[in-house]
Amino acid sequence: MGTVKAICISDRRGIQKSYVEEASFRKDWGIEGDAHAGNWHRQVSLLSHERIEEFRARGADVQPGAFGENLIVSGFDFRNLPVGTVFKCGEVLLEMTQIGKECHTHCQIYQKMGECIMPTQGVFARVLQGGTIHAGDEMLLDESYKDPRFTAAVITLSDKGAAGERKDQSGPLMTELLTQAGYRVIEELLLPDSQKQLENELIRLSDGRQTSLILTTGGTGFSMRDVTPEATLAVAHRNAPGIAEAIRAESMRFTGRAMLSRGVSVIRGSSLIVNLPGSPKAVRECLEFLLPELEHGIAVLKGTASECGRAESQRC
Repeated sequence: MGTVKAICISDRRGIQKSYVEEASFRKDWGIEGDAHAGNWHRQVSLLSHERIEEFRARGADVQPGAFGENLIVSGFDFRNLPVGTVFKCGEVLLEMTQIGKECHTHCQIYQKMGECIMPTQGVFARVLQGGTIHAGDEMLLDESYKDPRFTAAVITLSDKGAAGERKDQSGPLMTELLTQAGYRVIEELLLPDSQKQLENELIRLSDGRQTSLILTTGGTGFSMRDVTPEATLAVAHRNAPGIAEAIRAESMRFTGRAMLSRGVSVIRGSSLIVNLPGSPKAVRECLEFLLPELEHGIAVLKGTASECGRAESQRC
């Protein structure tokens, strides 16, 4: 249980937010009148009152809204709660969607203190149910609204696609097949063949959004611009080579050129990252045999299933 200590909003991004006594929260949008509201996953930002007080104790003179936060709440260590946690405050329901964020430009707080707690301690949420929140309101955890589905993210790597010169067909097909298999697709990205950019997105989706399954398509061939495997290996905590080996073995049934694919499969934190080929035909062929088998592995990774529930003759 926690208490809302302050509510802050701003009509422009990139500035400190101002304290208000109450705010109206709109479903799938955010706080009315706040510049960060919109049709995305970071509609509302939250910071722990205790973390702010610790920062003040180190000499920081900060007021509510200084970090760009919408809600300051006591009683919760947000950083240690899993993505997907749902908070209830009066009629309002907030689902936590991301932990922390990348700091692109250092704020005045960072310039003075040498650090800022928002990128590491702040969390973000989307509004599941609207209503009004007042300063001083009680906030609770609500287990009844937890979505049981595994989450997934789809990343297409294509210079021409990112430049608008080619329509991406593989990404939408992956989303369709994942949805049919029971996954909740939380992000679809179309990126150029840039190793650093892909690394940043894989880290954000794994660490910040705690995505169960991240699928990439494209960038696994022999071209000098094909750097998807290198980016994936660079962010990996553990290898999971059997999946990539199975993809190549299955693809060899259709074309001998499957041996030229350099795609890899790895684990980062509690996220499974798998590289798929770039063509829609290959994507369909791979996912139709792959998705039924991945669910058990993801459940083990998430700690919701034991290592192997099959007969003794069948090994994981």
